[in-house]
Amino acid sequence: MQKNNYIHRSAMFYGSSCVGAGSVVLENVILGYPQHSILKEITSKGIEMEGYEFPGSVIGKEAFIRAGSTIFSNVRAGDNLRTGHNAMIRENTIIGDDVLIGTNVIIDGNVNIGNNVSIQGNVYVPTHVTIEDKVFIGPCAVLANDRYPIRADYTPEGPVLRKGASIGANATLLPGVEVGEGGMVAAGALLTKDLPAWKLAIGCPAKIIDLPEKLNVLNKI
Repeated sequence: MQKNNYIHRSAMFYGSSCVGAGSVVLENVILGYPQHSILKEITSKGIEMEGYEFPGSVIGKEAFIRAGSTIFSNVRAGDNLRTGHNAMIRENTIIGDDVLIGTNVIIDGNVNIGNNVSIQGNVYVPTHVTIEDKVFIGPCAVLANDRYPIRADYTPEGPVLRKGASIGANATLLPGVEVGEGGMVAAGALLTKDLPAWKLAIGCPAKIIDLPEKLNVLNKI
């Protein structure tokens, strides 16, 4: 670990996990928690997790990871990652620079997140989601990736949020929908179809209308 990091004594590092210079890792944080396939290997061999070699999580410089957060194996994050309390970031997630992942957020793995992204508290992001640069996701928003949960075979396909998209509090996005560049989904909206760039989705189910002129700018994240 870097000498100028603050790592609380209760934090746990598994596998090849590391954080960059100038980082803060607080109480009961877990970095590199083994994904299911690795966990099965460990438990079948009856060995201690701490002594098993596997790819951990790699976090860039100036991270600030708050208490109770868990970041799984095979997560790669850039510089200035910030989490709230009890955030969970599962395996095979790629995160850019200057990203906020708020309190109780669940990133369920196999997700790509760009730079300058803000994901507020209690958001749920399933697998197979793409979030581009300068995206804002408001508190308690839910993204979905399965059109027929446990009723029919379906390949998970999460939403795609293009550069500068904004998702309001408590909004729900159905599987496979795309929010175009600068598009905005209003609070509480249910988005069932693609939202073109620089348009506004409002209502349940959402109707697509013109975005007010004053909102035709990229998010300032």
